[in-house]
Amino acid sequence: MANKDAAFGFKPTRHLSGGLIRAEEYAIANNASASIFTGQVVEAVAGGGIEAAAAGDTQQLGVFGGCFFTDPTTSKPTFKASYKQVAAADKVAKVYPDPNIVFEAQHDDTGTAAMNNSAFDFVGVGGSSITGQSTSEIDTSTSGTSGGFKQIGISKDPDNSDTGSADANAYVVFNTGEHVFKLTTGV
Repeated sequence: MANKDAAFGFKPTRHLSGGLIRAEEYAIANNASASIFTGQVVEAVAGGGIEAAAAGDTQQLGVFGGCFFTDPTTSKPTFKASYKQVAAADKVAKVYPDPNIVFEAQHDDTGTAAMNNSAFDFVGVGGSSITGQSTSEIDTSTSGTSGGFKQIGISKDPDNSDTGSADANAYVVFNTGEHVFKLTTGV
């Protein structure tokens, strides 16, 4: 049975050392104009804060997990699964920044166990305006020695039954050369 083509971004599943998966709070950059969805990769920006990352960015910080702000219209504290530009002074994002977190994500083409230890970029920065869930995926065509993520296994999810066909889910970690905590230079 073919896998379902239903990208869901990067979902934190476990920690390489067995530790807890923890999210941290980061300010959303004042000039961040692109929407950010739960499960989408974010990057650190000069001057502080985060914004949506693009494939190939070398200052990737982690994966977005929602945001909080005081609604400027209603003055009510608001949590959203996605971020859309808002003029709030207190906007903060929940981010999974630890480079040792293992994420589950879907390949956009045929991803297999033979690709374990290969590096990949991601593709897609959109998401659902209803659920706030990202549609980012592993960009299978970028398999090689560089990219934002390294595949460490194929998902054990029972719905991921056809691991040799398109849209297989895999386990990935941030690659050393593109995560801000593993870089030797500043942003």
